[in-house]
Amino acid sequence: MRNVKIEATKKTIVITIDRESTEWTSGSGKSLMLASTEGNVEVPGTEYKVGLNLYRKNEQ
Repeated sequence: MRNVKIEATKKTIVITIDRESTEWTSGSGKSLMLASTEGNVEVPGTEYKVGLNLYRKNEQ
């Protein structure tokens, strides 16, 4: 995972992303990525999985 922290409690699942982290270019070059689980990952201590990409259009 890059710039993603996942925590589970009895009642909640919290996903934390640092908005001030350095962006990187996606493989296609079309997007600037801020966070990614890089595929589906297990939520610690649960039976759930999550897949997340946070990105914006690359204006270049």
